[in-house]
Amino acid sequence: MNLHEQFQNAIAESKALTEKPSNETLLQLYSLYKQGTEGDVNTDPPANPFDFVAKAKYEAWNGLKGKTKEEAMQSYINLIDRLKTN
Repeated sequence: MNLHEQFQNAIAESKALTEKPSNETLLQLYSLYKQGTEGDVNTDPPANPFDFVAKAKYEAWNGLKGKTKEEAMQSYINLIDRLKTN
């Protein structure tokens, strides 16, 4: 199975986790997913300074700037594997 197939499997597995991950872990998953599918941030920061969720998501994704799509996919797969065993 190649990396892209493993990544798609991990995405499917993320939806079937028995416990909801913490907000911090959810941000990690979000940012790794975005980096793995789109690469570096390609949007402007949220315009509304009170949209804390959008700001947190943007900052988490922007924090991965420079990480390759493949590295992000592998990190996502590894994180899902850790969450499945907990």
